[in-house]
Amino acid sequence: MTRNSSREEWADQIAALDSAPARKEPITVGRIVGTALELVRAEGFDALTMRRVAAALGTGPASLYAHVRNKADLDDLLIGTLSRNITLPEPDAREWRAQVVDVCGQLRDQFLRHPGIARAALNAPPANLDTLRITEGLLALFVAGGVAVRTAAWTIDALLLYVSAYTVESSLRGSVDRDEMLARLGMLPVNRFPLVVEHASELNSGEGHERFEFALRLMLDGLG
Repeated sequence: MTRNSSREEWADQIAALDSAPARKEPITVGRIVGTALELVRAEGFDALTMRRVAAALGTGPASLYAHVRNKADLDDLLIGTLSRNITLPEPDAREWRAQVVDVCGQLRDQFLRHPGIARAALNAPPANLDTLRITEGLLALFVAGGVAVRTAAWTIDALLLYVSAYTVESSLRGSVDRDEMLARLGMLPVNRFPLVVEHASELNSGEGHERFEFALRLMLDGLG
């Protein structure tokens, strides 16, 4: 500050101290995955592209490929990240069925918070350590319940497939207007659809995830 500078000029010099461009936060795998999950939560899995993630990070797609090989690699990382949020219980020989339902319910909720992302789980090969952790945990529950290993392996495959299908359908269908469904079924000619018309309420019954848990227990109870 010179003797002749005004107070306003002095204030400008002070303000200039903070005007230097801020250093950009480096691109990391964690930032890429976090940004991708935010995008899926907000707009659904169909909106997820490498270009959209790069734009959200203020960079170009080429910067992402230094950390993530391709979209399939990103999808695998997303499912692995969600899998880390699953709490696996200590196997209990008396409660193993309820424990399996709980693990599947946790995975369902993770997928539902990210509409359509279960499609990535359907495409992902079993090569991610975080997703294999879920398989290990489920297998431990079945073994504790005395289920033969091959039967357990096939059942785990069916359960995970069902979780993915259930959540993908939910993301595509959205909320169901039950009154509208009942009204449409009530319009059917009774002579051609006698049972559907008579039992329309039962065909559309179930609150929350009751049907989801029913299907899981149906599979598990079939193991004897």
